[in-house]
Amino acid sequence: MSFVKRCFPGCGTALMIATSVMWAQQPAGPGTPSASKPPRQGFSGPSQPTPDDMAGFTQIFDGKSLTNWDGDSAFWRVDEGSITGETTADKPLKVNTFIIWRGGTTKDFELKLEFRMFGGNSGVQYRSAALSDVGPYVLKGYQADMDAKQMYTGMLYEERGRGFLAERGRVTRIVEGGARKLVGSPGDSDALRAIIKSEDWNQLHIIAKGSTIMHLINGRIVSVCLDDDDKGRIPEGLLGLQLHVGPPMKVQFRNIYLKKF
Repeated sequence: MSFVKRCFPGCGTALMIATSVMWAQQPAGPGTPSASKPPRQGFSGPSQPTPDDMAGFTQIFDGKSLTNWDGDSAFWRVDEGSITGETTADKPLKVNTFIIWRGGTTKDFELKLEFRMFGGNSGVQYRSAALSDVGPYVLKGYQADMDAKQMYTGMLYEERGRGFLAERGRVTRIVEGGARKLVGSPGDSDALRAIIKSEDWNQLHIIAKGSTIMHLINGRIVSVCLDDDDKGRIPEGLLGLQLHVGPPMKVQFRNIYLKKF
């Protein structure tokens, strides 16, 4: 799989050009290089970044069995080498249900997987808490949201918590008390929506380290959240995959890899 690069292509070249312009604009004077004098010897600018890879990642689903995965077998199965969740008209859900990874917890980590959807709404749940009083497979916490119409896909949502934290196309900061502040944007939401393939495989990459959370789809940053609401956020918890209440739907996940920091 090809995932995200940690710098935009050509950023090293652009930075060296900008540096050269900066030196050329410096006025000549004591201790200041003149326009005709190059920067000090040995300065070559930043090197080109290398493509991201799978170093340090562990496969947590082998494509064959649900070992270490715990969910309602009436809705979850292995099909086509994927963890598949499905509802039908005669087998609907009464509450959102999850298949939960029991191989550990998520705190500071990266997750890479592929997903595809046929109708409905779903998500990847992480740093989450189990709500056994609501149901055996119900989770509360961070979610990389996704839906078949691509209205919410890529957004950071908090299931059964603070709700919308960072919509697609936004960089937000959550301050104490849960208020959201807009910091910036990784791109226009509709333009980012265009990179998501309907009823086909998409790559999801989640990076969570401390209070910083980043979602990427098909190699593009789609949402970022700086969650400084220490009392509101859950710093560590369970990983799960969601099947949502509503009309019949099907969601599949494969090539699931996890790296912990």
